[in-house]
Amino acid sequence: MSEYVERSGTSEAGGPGGAPTGGVLTIADVLALPVLAAGRPEVVTGGAGLDRPVRWVHITELTDPASFLKGGELVLTTGMPLPQDTAGVRRYVDELADVGAAALVIELVRRYHRPPDALIQACRTRGLPLVTLAEDVNFLEVTQVVHTLILGNQTDAMRRTQRVHEAFTALTLRGSGPEEVVRAAAEMSGRTVVLENLVHQALICEPSGSTVDEALTGWEQRSRATPPGDHTQVSGPESWLVAPVAYQGERWGRVAMLPPPSGTPASAPAAFVPEDVTVLERTAMALTIARLIHATPWERTAHRSALRDLAEQRHHSPEDAHARLAALGLPTEGGLFLAVLADVRGKDDDSGPEARLSQELRTTGVPALVGTLAPGRLGVLLALRPSQPWRPVVERLSRVVLDLCPEAVVSVGPEVTLLSDAARSFRAAARVAEAALPGGPLPEGRTFHELSDIGLRHLLYALREDTRIQDYAERQLGRLIEHDARHGTDLLSTLRHYLDAAGNKTTTARLGALSRETVYQRLRTIERLLERDLESGEQRTELHVALTALDVLRLG
Repeated sequence: MSEYVERSGTSEAGGPGGAPTGGVLTIADVLALPVLAAGRPEVVTGGAGLDRPVRWVHITELTDPASFLKGGELVLTTGMPLPQDTAGVRRYVDELADVGAAALVIELVRRYHRPPDALIQACRTRGLPLVTLAEDVNFLEVTQVVHTLILGNQTDAMRRTQRVHEAFTALTLRGSGPEEVVRAAAEMSGRTVVLENLVHQALICEPSGSTVDEALTGWEQRSRATPPGDHTQVSGPESWLVAPVAYQGERWGRVAMLPPPSGTPASAPAAFVPEDVTVLERTAMALTIARLIHATPWERTAHRSALRDLAEQRHHSPEDAHARLAALGLPTEGGLFLAVLADVRGKDDDSGPEARLSQELRTTGVPALVGTLAPGRLGVLLALRPSQPWRPVVERLSRVVLDLCPEAVVSVGPEVTLLSDAARSFRAAARVAEAALPGGPLPEGRTFHELSDIGLRHLLYALREDTRIQDYAERQLGRLIEHDARHGTDLLSTLRHYLDAAGNKTTTARLGALSRETVYQRLRTIERLLERDLESGEQRTELHVALTALDVLRLG
């Protein structure tokens, strides 16, 4: 079986004569055409170059055909003009190779019945694909079919290029952000597209045909091995297609289009085509414009997006989360992770505290992600060394927040050793924040809140919107409150003093500035109205919970 026959089975039919359409026409594609396949083509040399593009077909019976070529032509000949001597054959092949001919196709019907050894050796030396035809072929028909395909593909390519330009123009006109631009590039090309900054941090990754894990694992090292360029080009050991992204006339970063990962089905194109170059160039241009429109630094946007996905467990897998955060420069192995929340709802703009926290963390050298998780709520994920105490770090951050917003509440979740458990730390920190009493005193010796601070009052405050808590407080105390309102009494205060005094009537009298007899009388009235036994420790506890719930409900 010939080299070509083994390869040609993957060609897709679609154009005239069963040729593929919609892409660059290659030597393999041309050999698969029925008009050439009828000649029983066999690839004698250069089988590895069958993916070379064919720009045109040239029939020649001249001894110096190269003078009429411009490169990329499939040269068809009967072999009649080939020189007799070995030196002449080498010169003939050298001229074809020097001008960049795609391949030489020789018909073994009239002059030769097997290709000359000198021709085989010369083509092998120059890496020029040599194809023989065992049967007579109508060369004119070959040129008509191939040229029709080439011109048709060029028209299709122009249409596709026009659609790319129109799509990116629309994105720019509506002020699309970087995420939408990169997503559009991945969808148009069918390839993974990554935006990175100058320090090789992957800010946005839109995978296509792969996972975030496959695209970003070891990103910084792989990216540094891919040299930068001043224009769109294929670069580096992995053959990335890269284009620089500028901002205010200076290079800001670059956008990379990745080839399919190993193990991808063979139907996925490996080499980049001109349309990919167009897509990436327009992507870089749209990103440059988006950088001018959107004032928020993209690193901060990337941190926000990564934090939200982590806190809300929106990553497809733990491996994706590891790869994405590592590509942003956060250590993801061998340390401890801690979630910190700063509720700054009194601030009209969260960007000030967010930027200040980022600066503080850079100053201290603590690896972290900082971002707005929701309006009025900032999130911080600290990546600490196992032996590094976290309280001084959180205290420092908390003081920064309180200096900017004195009414802010800073809360912290528990330490976790796995990045996949960071969401649990964020949830715990959120529960602490929800339980912090507005205007309440700070914990002794620190300016932030943690789980151990949540007592009964804090718990009930966190649950204040639960109708069951509201119903419980009303059932326990409603009649007493109504009695006070109708009669102008203050039995509720007497009950509060009694419960605070743990049932000690003397202390109750002193707290309320009442006589003991008055206290006894009021307690009997309270028992009657509420149908409760105030000597019962359990019932006193129930009333104490109801009073505490009433207090936090009145806080709003």
